[in-house]
Amino acid sequence: MTCITKSIYAAGTVTDTLVAGWEFSRVDEGVWRPATVPGTVHTDLLAHHLIPDPFVGTNEKAVQWVDKKDWQYRRKWKLSAAELQYDVLELDFKGLDTYASVYVNGQLVLQSANMFVEQVVNVKRWLREGDNEVRVLFDSPIKHDMPQFLKDQVIYPAGNDASDIPLSIYARKAPYHYGWDWGPRLVTSGIWKPVLLKKWNKAAIRDVWWQQQQLSTASATLNAVTTIEAVTPGTYHLKLTTQLGSYNKVTTTKVTLKQGSNTVQVPVQIRQPQLWWPAGQGNPTLYTMAAELLDNTVSIDKDQQSVGLRTIEVVNQPDSLGESFYVKVNGRPVFMKGANYIPQDNFLPRVSTSTYKQLFDDMRTSHFNMVRVWGGGIYEDDLFYSLADANGILVWQDFMFACTLYPSDTAFLSNVKAEAAYNIRRLRHHPSLALWCGNNEVAVAIKNWGWQSGYAYTDAQWASLQQGYDQLFKTVLPAVVKENDPGRFYFHSSPISNWGKKEDFTKGDNHYWGVWHGMEWFEAFNTHIPRFMSEYGFQSFPEMATIDSFATKADYDIYSNVMQSHQKSPAKGNTAIRTYMLHYYQAPKDFPSFVYLSQVLQAEGMKVAIEAHRRAMPYCMGTLYWQLNDCWPGPSWSGRDYYGRWKALQYYVKDAFNPLLLSGVIENNQLKVWAVSDETHSRKAVVELVAIDLAGNPVWNQTLSGVEIAANSSKQIFTVDTATILKGRNPAEVICYAQLRIDDKIINRNIFYFAPAKEMLLEKPAIAVTFGKQAAQDGSVLMTIRTDKFARNVYLQMNNAAPDERFEENYFDLLPGETRTVRIHTRRNPVEIKAALTITSLVDTYKN
Repeated sequence: MTCITKSIYAAGTVTDTLVAGWEFSRVDEGVWRPATVPGTVHTDLLAHHLIPDPFVGTNEKAVQWVDKKDWQYRRKWKLSAAELQYDVLELDFKGLDTYASVYVNGQLVLQSANMFVEQVVNVKRWLREGDNEVRVLFDSPIKHDMPQFLKDQVIYPAGNDASDIPLSIYARKAPYHYGWDWGPRLVTSGIWKPVLLKKWNKAAIRDVWWQQQQLSTASATLNAVTTIEAVTPGTYHLKLTTQLGSYNKVTTTKVTLKQGSNTVQVPVQIRQPQLWWPAGQGNPTLYTMAAELLDNTVSIDKDQQSVGLRTIEVVNQPDSLGESFYVKVNGRPVFMKGANYIPQDNFLPRVSTSTYKQLFDDMRTSHFNMVRVWGGGIYEDDLFYSLADANGILVWQDFMFACTLYPSDTAFLSNVKAEAAYNIRRLRHHPSLALWCGNNEVAVAIKNWGWQSGYAYTDAQWASLQQGYDQLFKTVLPAVVKENDPGRFYFHSSPISNWGKKEDFTKGDNHYWGVWHGMEWFEAFNTHIPRFMSEYGFQSFPEMATIDSFATKADYDIYSNVMQSHQKSPAKGNTAIRTYMLHYYQAPKDFPSFVYLSQVLQAEGMKVAIEAHRRAMPYCMGTLYWQLNDCWPGPSWSGRDYYGRWKALQYYVKDAFNPLLLSGVIENNQLKVWAVSDETHSRKAVVELVAIDLAGNPVWNQTLSGVEIAANSSKQIFTVDTATILKGRNPAEVICYAQLRIDDKIINRNIFYFAPAKEMLLEKPAIAVTFGKQAAQDGSVLMTIRTDKFARNVYLQMNNAAPDERFEENYFDLLPGETRTVRIHTRRNPVEIKAALTITSLVDTYKN
């Protein structure tokens, strides 16, 4: 059997990554087949064509038997006599999903009951020269937890668990695997993260925490807290290196280690530190910090990290307006722009490095400075947080609890405590980590979701469940945070306030679901503005290329079996999309038109929300929409679909999150215009307001010269009666656009409408395109587009487009006579693009 061997430090630790040569079998069959590690049982079965693709058609239902079976993995490899001379040979399982027993040469060496915790065990005494075998037995999570369900006297209110018997609350496993209102039920098992064989002598570095103690413009003081495991006690040297550009500082400290675990603390001083800033506020500067353990002059282990120096404060306290909730970075209040993030696949090992990089490229392109790792998924891969550090994206980190109450027995709490401690220590050094949140929506659900009556809990049962909540989220988790990450903000549940009453919008963070769940119209976003909006959203379908990955033309109906099986919000779902659509738009002529209109509908609605939140700064200091991405292909609240294709929403977000924004709203027959800035310095600008009819004829204009746009501010800069603009014209035939010019360059433009989209008297535009003669060196092509009449929501697409082929701008409004140049990221040449290109505007999708 082969393995990939990486000799990290020839004189010290040697790490083998055990990749190739794995096999798996169903325990009650005993037939061994090649397996992929990291991987899952489902993906291995899929590779052998033993199950249909669960993402296609209605196949999800056909694979529900998989989680009822026990599965096992094994790998055989050879060890030399020389390798057995190492003091320690340990197996390091980065992630076992979930109920796992590990055997080495037939000997049980560890048991794991938590998907989120790394497991390390010294297996030297069970290894031998020549052939060795590791076998991992996975108990069915359903079979494992069913006895606990039968034993309990209550059914927990896990409404998102897509089973008549909700077992997800017992397993410390990704909750969304059991189903959610945007994803399937696919309860996985398997070795979902890498397996390492580490060989080392004398001592090894287990952890280094560069704990920031003090930070000013003159200096930074850190405490290098190093945890060292020693099998050979004695005197060693710890070499600490700090490097940034030409700055390079080295300190060496003599340390005396006892056998077992040792904690060594060494102060580190950095003069004139360069600060880490979130995107849009400055550079996300990262120092390279290394800790090296020396035996005399021989290096025996080394740890290297990227460290950012910054202060982060979450201000959540009573004020004259209610209760604040905002983030200060390096003493500066920063408006948070971003989204809620869910895992990128139901089968997590399929998420590649390039997929992660594209995700963060998209966030940066969309002007994000924060992403919320939501509590029904996973504590993300190390790469996720490293990319957040490098891109200046702050991370709101939930613990993995969402939308239900949980057990509070000693064993469960002990398991959670170990999970929390491990992940806090793993993530605390990242400068992007902004806060810890205990759970998603459980506290607000206790008060508002009618659980006691809905589940017929007795008063005693209800009191016990609430006591369990307090013990887990108000005692255990904050204590673990305080012990392992002191000073970091923790709050027990998001949101702090419900969305039902006016006073709720004055207190802390809020999840406003009056739009969608409450069936309120998009205009409600203009009046329901909280101090920090940490969830809100609206669904749409992915584009047709993605739909075709799981459906056939025979399924092109929102009420077909396939479309309904991929719609995981059945209580509202496709009917809600249609209801809102017919309120704002004319009826679509066919299914592809419905799909297009669903995306435009979603994008326009979220535009209303985002601009309302930004206009309300500093009363409102954050907007995180639901949701950034998908875990499988289907309709959902996402802006990027499962394949990473941008929906209309993501293009709109990119514009609405622009650091400089002109935003307008019509109230009481007046158009009110705001200038909003997230920049760090003030600007002087010219604002042009122009009204035209749909053929491009001028109706009205106004130029505002010398407009002062203060840094980090929102200010109303202009008000005008709509009658003044319209001059008696039909509102359905007039549009008004505002342009922000700085140094004679248009920085931002926004278009305002005086009539609902379905009432506008749009005519079919004649849209012409031309292409550059050749592709640019970066693998893109420039296309110029022009229209004779006003073209609303111009959608550009190429037939058979790969997910990484993208137009930099899309779903945009094109003014009469306007020429716009759009960059296309593609491997095709202009001739191929032109042959594959289709252009759709709003009027093209209507029945009449």
